Amino acid sequence: MKNQSISKIAIVGPESTGKSWISERLARTYKTICVPEYSREYCLNLHRAYTLQDELNIYYGQLALERSLEPLARHNLLFCDTTFLTVKVWCDYLFGDTPQEVKDRLLQHRYDFYLLMNIDLPWEDDPLRDFPKPEQRSHFLEVWKSELDNLGATYQLISGLGEERHRNAKRAVDGWLNKA
Repeated sequence: MKNQSISKIAIVGPESTGKSWISERLARTYKTICVPEYSREYCLNLHRAYTLQDELNIYYGQLALERSLEPLARHNLLFCDTTFLTVKVWCDYLFGDTPQEVKDRLLQHRYDFYLLMNIDLPWEDDPLRDFPKPEQRSHFLEVWKSELDNLGATYQLISGLGEERHRNAKRAVDGWLNKA
């Protein structure tokens, strides 16, 4: 692991793939903290379709939340329950493009390692989820792979149910930490 700087591990992927659960479990396992998904809180009281401005608000909110929690990270390790790359995925899908400031920041605001959650978990209904159809989950998994590849990101696909998923995620993090 790097000295003096924080290694940031992002947990990303399509809806209903266990990102929040894995993020929280890994933070406890490694005795550090997890940056929660800002959009969840933002959208709780949003009783209308989101707009491009909402997506920009989520982008700024996720960055601010991450910055505010970085000083609380322990053992030079910070887990992030998603990143603002989600804003790009949604903007491209909903609006056909992403604001340039978000695209530019993606190239500058890097994460050291990504865990891409597979779609092997059963769908869990949640009023904040938008795309429950199985074919859409497959589509978005491919979108996530493409986005991570375009960033030149180091990532690993994480599969498994329950504790198996946690063990697989921990194994991936341990492997990455041993190489870092």
